[in-house]
Amino acid sequence: MAYQIEKLDPAVWKGTAIPVAWTSEYYYDIAVTKTDDGFAVPIEKKKFEQPYFHDPNAYEYPDRLYEDWWPCAEAYGVIINGELKAAVEIAPEEWSKRFWMTELFVDEELRGQGIGRALIDLAKQITKEKNYRALLLEAQSGNVNAIEFYLHMGFQLTGFDTCCYSNQDIEKKEVRINLGWLNDEYAV
Repeated sequence: MAYQIEKLDPAVWKGTAIPVAWTSEYYYDIAVTKTDDGFAVPIEKKKFEQPYFHDPNAYEYPDRLYEDWWPCAEAYGVIINGELKAAVEIAPEEWSKRFWMTELFVDEELRGQGIGRALIDLAKQITKEKNYRALLLEAQSGNVNAIEFYLHMGFQLTGFDTCCYSNQDIEKKEVRINLGWLNDEYAV
């Protein structure tokens, strides 16, 4: 199937819910232990007792395009028969000269066709064109397939947040994993 990526007009697409649902058999277990010399933070891939299903409808605040807290966001997507089937949204963090990839979504029926790769490549291209030094994203530690895809796309671990989504993120296996792609063409 041929597809075309187009810029999504905020006047049309602002507030559009992004149905980011996923299932995983694995998660990255993160343990933070204070030691005499600092901290020990092993991050190990482990298997869930039963597959985990992330249902975006179970959350009070589903992901949406052009949220007010990203005032300079740009979104691009694939529209088929008037329906958004894939999208990437990026937003600048001016003070650090970095972009955040705030959303990435590919409809399940279109996965495996290179659309996610094309959307990320577009985000990287914009990062270079606008001379930002990095493209950052967050993923939940239970979304191993997405994390491994991002690593394959050249992203690297830049950090994590053990209380981003709740005060029980470690126990829930929903730790925020931060990944970043560094622009090797960045000119100060």
